[in-house]
Amino acid sequence: MSLKQKQQLTIQQKLSPQQIQMIRLLELPAMQLEQRVKQEIEENIVLEEEPKREEGTEPGENGEEPQRVSVDEYLRDDDTPIYKLRVNNLSKDDKPQHQTMLVHGRSLPDFLVEQLSFRHLSEHQMELAKYLVGSIEEDGYLRRDLDSIADDIAFTRGIEVSPDDLEDLLAIIQELEPIGVGARNLQECLLIQMEHQSIDTPARQLAHKILTSHFDDFVKKHYEKLINRLRVTEDEFRDAIEEIKRLSPKPGNLHSEGDSDMTPYIVPDFILDYHDGHFDLSLNKYNIPEVRINQRYVDMMRSMVTPDGRVKEENKEAIQFVKGKIDSAKWFISAIKQRHDTLMRTMRTILDYQEEYFKDGNMSKLRPMILKDIAERTGLDVSTISRVVNSKYVQTHFGIILLKTLFSEAMQTESGEEVSSYEIKNILQECISEEDKHHPLTDETLMEILNDKGYRIARRTVAKYREIMNIPVARLRKTL
Repeated sequence: MSLKQKQQLTIQQKLSPQQIQMIRLLELPAMQLEQRVKQEIEENIVLEEEPKREEGTEPGENGEEPQRVSVDEYLRDDDTPIYKLRVNNLSKDDKPQHQTMLVHGRSLPDFLVEQLSFRHLSEHQMELAKYLVGSIEEDGYLRRDLDSIADDIAFTRGIEVSPDDLEDLLAIIQELEPIGVGARNLQECLLIQMEHQSIDTPARQLAHKILTSHFDDFVKKHYEKLINRLRVTEDEFRDAIEEIKRLSPKPGNLHSEGDSDMTPYIVPDFILDYHDGHFDLSLNKYNIPEVRINQRYVDMMRSMVTPDGRVKEENKEAIQFVKGKIDSAKWFISAIKQRHDTLMRTMRTILDYQEEYFKDGNMSKLRPMILKDIAERTGLDVSTISRVVNSKYVQTHFGIILLKTLFSEAMQTESGEEVSSYEIKNILQECISEEDKHHPLTDETLMEILNDKGYRIARRTVAKYREIMNIPVARLRKTL
């Protein structure tokens, strides 16, 4: 075969560095945007934080020089290759994101390892125990089987260990605080906690028997069946259930020292005030610093350019470096401004669409709204609207609202009127909260109630909304 060369013209759609930068910033909520801006200031020497101005003053007052920067003014005839001026704005697939994690206190694994240090374990046992602790998930469960963990230890550490040896070490870990940690399933977790107590009362003895021998029926809430099988009274059975309810199904949550993202702190992205029938919408700038290009570097570039606009040979490398940084800074400042405009444009459209709801926060006044509705009104793409509303909050006079919760499907009544699916969910919530817990309402019954109210809805739709609201089936809602 002979090698041949040929030219081929192709069209490819690629995102520019500016577009990638804009998409990344658009996704960030207020708190993360603050970190991103500060990170950019640290990485780009040309960027600096703009001094805060007093309210009512304009740029140029208080001795501040308004920012007017045009790199092209200083480099009109520069012959620097264009590829050297590109900034390193790569996509997420090309460059991993660097995140700063702020963690306070000890994590659950650190807490467990600290307790293991007080046990009389050999160096070999301690290494294996640490590996086991590292396999325990945040909620305190060990969901991997010991055979797989033994294979991993042999492969990664070169240590041959049997599952029986790991079982012995796991028994030691299960004695540590919080009680129940290291359990492989819910039954084992509850039994560990139960056996750690003194089983000295009839209620605890019955509870232990239920967890040991009748766990499946207990989980499925076959209470009447259990009462007959155990030959106990309803009061005795109720006391045993109360003992089980005092146990924690997620022991890892009992450890609170190592919380970082476990307790989120919400900062609203928008602030919406309502006074005398008028809305006042603003973007919450939180602690986000305003940035500008440092004039010192612009002056330095100006000094490196000859009066006729040429760049001296010895200054080319320095000037191309500064020019690249200034280009990057200009793009970043432009992206921040574009983010501000896009967010405000989208939020104003949502406000116009859901004006009646924002007056008093009555969920029944929410109109059916999907991303496409806002995209058509703003002229933006659906993916852009999705990025705007994702993880963004608005502070109103009736509380802080997650924007994503304002979007809902449309349902039709018998009269042909479109209502929000939130209205259906509210009715379901009311019916279930008012039901007789001894005889809870089935999905079929809930469907009939909604149909009687004029909402055309199928049983499978009732089941879907119930699952969305994390409401169990009727059998699991039944109480004694």
